[in-house]
Amino acid sequence: MMTWLLGIWISWLILLVASAQKPFDVVPASQKLNVAASQSFNQRSGLKTECLGSFFKLSVDKSLAFGSRLEFDAINGSQIEALTPRFADKCGFSVASDPWGNTNVYASLLNCFAGNMDDAVFDIDMRVRVLGAKGEQDVFEVEKTCNYDQWAPREILCNRNYMEVSVNRLPGDITALHRPPKLGRSKGSDDQLTSTVSEAITSRFNIWRIMFFTPQQKAMLLVDALKAGYSITTTKSRLVLRSGYDMPETYVETVNGVPMKIISATTYFKKQWSVTMLDTVAACPTGGLVYTDEMITWNFPRINPLMDSSDTKILGMFMGIDGKQIDTAYMAARGYSLTMEDALIVMKLPMGGPDGYYKSHAVNNQYHISYNIEVMLDLLWSDGGTDTTKYKVIFPIKTPLVSGLPQLVDNTDSQLKMFDVLLGPFLYDVEFVNITFSTGVLTVAEATARGVIIEEHRFPNGSKTIRLQVPFSDLFVIKSQVDLIMTVYTLPLVFGFMILPENTPFSYSTSVEVTLHDVVLPTISGKCDTEKFYIQILFGSVGKSFSVLLGKQDLTPERKVEYEVKENGTHMSLAVPFLASDVAFELMYPSSLKARLDVLVQEPANKWNLGDFSLSCNFPMTMTECYSNGSMSALAVKVESVTQLSPRQLTLRDPSCKPKFSNDRFAYFTFNANNCGTSRTFMMG
Repeated sequence: MMTWLLGIWISWLILLVASAQKPFDVVPASQKLNVAASQSFNQRSGLKTECLGSFFKLSVDKSLAFGSRLEFDAINGSQIEALTPRFADKCGFSVASDPWGNTNVYASLLNCFAGNMDDAVFDIDMRVRVLGAKGEQDVFEVEKTCNYDQWAPREILCNRNYMEVSVNRLPGDITALHRPPKLGRSKGSDDQLTSTVSEAITSRFNIWRIMFFTPQQKAMLLVDALKAGYSITTTKSRLVLRSGYDMPETYVETVNGVPMKIISATTYFKKQWSVTMLDTVAACPTGGLVYTDEMITWNFPRINPLMDSSDTKILGMFMGIDGKQIDTAYMAARGYSLTMEDALIVMKLPMGGPDGYYKSHAVNNQYHISYNIEVMLDLLWSDGGTDTTKYKVIFPIKTPLVSGLPQLVDNTDSQLKMFDVLLGPFLYDVEFVNITFSTGVLTVAEATARGVIIEEHRFPNGSKTIRLQVPFSDLFVIKSQVDLIMTVYTLPLVFGFMILPENTPFSYSTSVEVTLHDVVLPTISGKCDTEKFYIQILFGSVGKSFSVLLGKQDLTPERKVEYEVKENGTHMSLAVPFLASDVAFELMYPSSLKARLDVLVQEPANKWNLGDFSLSCNFPMTMTECYSNGSMSALAVKVESVTQLSPRQLTLRDPSCKPKFSNDRFAYFTFNANNCGTSRTFMMG
């Protein structure tokens, strides 16, 4: 039996070594999901794995997701667990994305799901799920084997969301249940997500309890610590403690001005009549940053709570970016430095360097910008010349938000009568989504379809500006007259933006205004025939936005009907009978009447006179008439020069001869030629 098992292990090792020299495979996980045919990593771009010392890195390029949502699962045999924040903190995973959609997954080689053979060969098995907008999924499995056997007596990993410490001081009588590098899958396991217990590789018969120091002592049984969210496991030769930064048994200590989060615990191993205690402590920085306009400085205490002796010697000090160590040549090219200064280890990085990126933010609807970069610090030290400690910090840096208030450049051309504005700059992660005009909100596509010219200008540094062009004649433009000859054109705008990938909205409000001496006032002309005044009003540039007065009365809708008003987009015309009430009488002749029509065009809001016109004409009119029956008629007309005259009170020479008809303007008499004081005159010839 032992020979058979040994043969199996040797065969497996040969396959493992062979597979380690080949690219890992990306395989669709289930036929029930919308997955393309099986594709290897070389055939499927967008996925990359790396073994980086004591941890593993999976990089997912934005091209794989194409704007879809990414989710990740940890896999070991039939056990599959989604990388939720709580699970990631407990089991040694971290996930980070940049604004472009590139995602990095870091996993400790001692994570809960890693296959572990002799603390030297580690199998990492994960699943990448690409979720479409309509619920469809593309699923790819990632398998990677990492070799790492250069463990220090104590190793500490400070990742962005958890702290991990492992020590190799396990006594020989403490056994550990550790996983083989890869477990076989049970049939149908792809369709089930089984809950994973992180203590699966821990011998419950040996770990008795854990004493946390907060710094006060707080004891927990193993099962209670695991339920609380801690990971406490043993491997063949190591004890591993892992904690999230926000766990209640962690505490903060400031060391040389740098705040550090600390988890400290003693693990008790009990067997028969003996008890063994192992101390584990991790201290991870949560601050120490100093910013200027040109430089980011990160201070780390040279002597920290993890160092047990005053005779501590730092044996190695290295800098890294995105989980990878970098050499001195790279540091010099980028302008980085890592030095010891008195009680501090000091890392300096130029602000805005190419290894980081700028990110947009919206605070109280205001646009802000931060610079982000993920640095790494690797330290190796010895205490008293004996045991060594490997210490690794993956430290994401996000600078304080700086106002990125966009600038509006007004390039409006009054001669072309075109509003032309430029707004920016914005970063690459800002999307222009809509714009609010005076008439309402339109999407960019709707505004473009309406004839608005919208352009996005991109620059080599990744920033961009938005250009908007709107003609003065558009309905979006508000027009108003400040006097007779000047027009104010106003374009109120609210630009609507979205910050990706968070979909955070913000807006920018402005109003562009131009004043032009471009008013063409209305012009009035007219003529007469024997019965009417014929008036024509050309609108000019003010359109129909004026009122018309005939005489002293407004041209009401009823009068428009009476005067046969006709109008189009350029002018209006009307015909006014000379006896209409709006006509003034100037002089009365024996056989005609001189009448005048006054026309006034006004701007209604301010009562500005835009134009006036008077037309006087003589109209034929019989004032007296004799009839064959010996009767006569006479017409008296009130002219405007006799303001006090009342036609109703007129009489002939005989006061008893009153008008047969009268009103405010006329008095009409009929009488016998021999009555009413009529005199006769005989004409010779």
